[in-house]
Amino acid sequence: MTVTTDLPGITTVLGISGWGVVSPYGLGADEFTAGLRAGRDVTVDAAELTDEPVPHPRAYALAGFSARDHLGRKGTSFLDRRTAFAVLACRQALADSDLVVDDDNRERVGVVLGTSVGSLQSTSDYSRDTHVQDKPYLVNPILFPNTVLNCAAGQAAIWHGLRGVNATLAGGGTATITALRYARTMLGRGRADALLVGAVEEYTPHMAWAGSPGSDGAPATAGGEGGAVFLVEDATAMRAAGRTPSAEIVAVDVAHTGAGMDVATALAGLVRRMLRDAGVAATDLARVLSCGAAEEERALDATVGRQADRSSVTGVAGDCPTAAGALQVAVLLAHHRRTPDDGSLSLIVAGSPDGTVGAALLRGTGHGSRNHR
Repeated sequence: MTVTTDLPGITTVLGISGWGVVSPYGLGADEFTAGLRAGRDVTVDAAELTDEPVPHPRAYALAGFSARDHLGRKGTSFLDRRTAFAVLACRQALADSDLVVDDDNRERVGVVLGTSVGSLQSTSDYSRDTHVQDKPYLVNPILFPNTVLNCAAGQAAIWHGLRGVNATLAGGGTATITALRYARTMLGRGRADALLVGAVEEYTPHMAWAGSPGSDGAPATAGGEGGAVFLVEDATAMRAAGRTPSAEIVAVDVAHTGAGMDVATALAGLVRRMLRDAGVAATDLARVLSCGAAEEERALDATVGRQADRSSVTGVAGDCPTAAGALQVAVLLAHHRRTPDDGSLSLIVAGSPDGTVGAALLRGTGHGSRNHR
């Protein structure tokens, strides 16, 4: 059996009022959309990113990225790369939205980020110092905050003056879907009015070596980095206030495989139930995005077939497990931004080797630009 984690009574539709993205295709929604349309090769020489040996010579990465260049000098000296991505993407999402955050509502606006282990680079570097520095292990205490799982979410809230819900969820390959589901629960229970939700990942040798190996022992897909953040609100409340979302998350859920069930079977069961509950047929889907795993493709073969436009986010982001879900949503939003098509439905799916599966159903609204009023 598939063990679902959906909560009864929470049926809130999430309206996306703004979004930000950090990607080799571009920084911000407009640049990312234009970069995708151009379809250029954005991989770089992995040697530009690290002095350590890596299994793949190329990487989907932001070579030369500097937090100071985009966030200024003040407060960026000790931000690690992943945290800088999160702070920047949150700033972009706020700027892309028509929601004004001020002293009247900042207590009701928060941050929810998905992750795997936080910043693996910062944790590894700090741990290494405990072995190589002079006893009693004279590590730099200023670097320690970067090793904490919720560093990126906390810093994003501090930078942007947000005092509402602040959470970090360790979901691996389903991190973004898990974060979206959590945000729906918080909004549905009245704990927040708006939440910045997403996931980011940095390129590191550790993550590169952890990628799925190809036939020669090296990863079949180049490693990647980047991510996206979405400002989500209750879509019904937005419309009541005379505002129209850029897109809606109609349904979102995660589940876990039961005894003896593989990921493909569990994901197929989740997709069938989600489509049924939403009153959506497989033929209604215009686009379907996976994270590229074979189990995900088998689940989609069994549930939606090939009638929809199916693709994998690995062709855009490489092997970037934690942020793959966020970039899936960003790819769909970029489509709506350049070609507004009111009512078009899309599906994203994700699975994790530990047996967690997730899916989300997204609907365009025909409002692709920043002016959502």
